Amino acid sequence: MEALFQLSLLASFIAGMVALFAPCCITFLLPAYFANVFKEKKQVVLMTFIYSLGIFTVMLPVVLGARALSQLFYSLHDQTYIIGGLFLIFVGFSALLGFKLPMPRFKFTKKADDPLSTYILGIISGITSACCAPVLVGVLALSSLSPTIAQSLLVGFFYVLGMVAPLYLASLLIDKRNILEKPLFRKPFREITIGNRTNMVTISNLISFAMFVTIGLLTIFLSLSGKLAMDTGEQNVTQTIQSVAISTTSFVQNIPGLDYIFLAFAFWLLYKLVKYIQKN
Repeated sequence: MEALFQLSLLASFIAGMVALFAPCCITFLLPAYFANVFKEKKQVVLMTFIYSLGIFTVMLPVVLGARALSQLFYSLHDQTYIIGGLFLIFVGFSALLGFKLPMPRFKFTKKADDPLSTYILGIISGITSACCAPVLVGVLALSSLSPTIAQSLLVGFFYVLGMVAPLYLASLLIDKRNILEKPLFRKPFREITIGNRTNMVTISNLISFAMFVTIGLLTIFLSLSGKLAMDTGEQNVTQTIQSVAISTTSFVQNIPGLDYIFLAFAFWLLYKLVKYIQKN
C-alpha cells in the first residue's frame, strides 16, 4: 500500500478522531452539535450529515493547500470564536422562538427543521476547528505526505471523516432509539407570542436554548480572557495526532491490503448511510 499512500488512510481516519478531542476543538464542535440535536429533534442523521458538510466545506480547501485560508483562520483565532459564540446565542434564541433561516424547500430538507442554520453551524465549527492548532497542523502535515492532489484530498477527507464519525454514531443511537421522541422532551413548556406569531416551546427547545446560549457566552468569555489561546497542551495534542498517524501507518503496512479493505468498508458505510437517510 505504501506504493500508493505514504500515509495510511486508516491512520488518517484515526488521527482525525484524536483531533476531535483536542481541547479547542471539542469545546465548540461537540457541544454545538448536541445543542443542535435538541433543536432539530427529527431527522437527526440527516441533520448530522448537513452539519458535517459544513465542516468539510471549510476543512477540505485547507487540505488542498489553501494556505492563505488557513493563515487567515489562525490569525483570527479569537475573533472567530467570538463570532461563533454570537452565532450560537442567535441559534439558541431561534430554537426558543421557532425562527428559521429562510431557505428554498428541497426534497431532502422537507423534514429538517432548519437545514441552513445547521449548515452554517457546521461551517463555523469547521472554521473553529481550523483555528485549532492541533487540527490544523495535523491535517496539513498528514496531507503533505501525499504526493498528488487527489491523494492529499483523500487523506484529508478521511481525516475529517474521523473527526465527524463519533457524531454519526451518536446520531444513529439517538435516531434508532427515538430518544428525542420521548414524552419528556416533547412536553410543552409554555407558549411565546411575538407579534402575530405564537410558538410552543417544548422541553427539548428549552434544553437547546440553554445549551446554545451557555456555550456561546462561555466561548466569548474564554476568548476575551485569552483562555482559548494555544499553549503547550495544544502542542502535545499535535504530537499525539502525528504519533498516532505514524504508528498506525507502520502497523497497516505490515498487513498487505488492509488499507484497501478499510477504503472499501468506509465507502460501503457511507453508501449505507445515504440509503438510511433516504429511507427515513
